[in-house]
Amino acid sequence: MSIFAVEYVYDPDQEGLRAEHRPEHRAWLEGLVEQGRVLASGPFADGSGALLVVSSETESHLNELVGQDPFAREGVISAVKTTAWNPVIGVFKDLV
Repeated sequence: MSIFAVEYVYDPDQEGLRAEHRPEHRAWLEGLVEQGRVLASGPFADGSGALLVVSSETESHLNELVGQDPFAREGVISAVKTTAWNPVIGVFKDLV
């Protein structure tokens, strides 16, 4: 398994649509936490997007998973950036 940092960028004009689908989005994330896939997640304090720390076999599998996010299905994410991450210090270091 590899760990990936996934950055969502939000369009400020779609806040209402995000608010409408936020409960389903968070339930989806909580299910992935229970599966050990999502290690951490949360919005940026300025509301511009969010960061997800995700465990996945491959980046291709990760992209499929992100595509299942209700926010992605509803088109409220303007951009997604995924980057493989190698934690060497802290609580995530023993997961790789």
